[in-house]
Amino acid sequence: MSAEPPASVFLDIAGEVEVPAEGTLSRVLYRDDQIRVVVFAFDEGQELTDHTASKPAIVQVVSGRIRLDLDGDPVELGPGSWVRIAAHLTHAVFALEPTVMMLTLLPAA
Repeated sequence: MSAEPPASVFLDIAGEVEVPAEGTLSRVLYRDDQIRVVVFAFDEGQELTDHTASKPAIVQVVSGRIRLDLDGDPVELGPGSWVRIAAHLTHAVFALEPTVMMLTLLPAA
């Protein structure tokens, strides 16, 4: 049985994915029994429509700009933005320009 490494290092989150032309891409960067970290790449105009998650999540914009709809309340986010979303809150993502976003799914309460 292999031991868990003492650290997981990503020096360039935006470099982990390429923004697809007229599409969306996701890649799991890290997963253990507590959290899952997923990087998304959206071309301009791409979206994730209204949905919910059973766990709380953190959204961080690495590059680009998105509109994040939080239960009907839109907020525009750019590089360095950070948002915590409660479990079961309806939300949607719309890319205002080519964007890389990191999503961290936290343990359920």
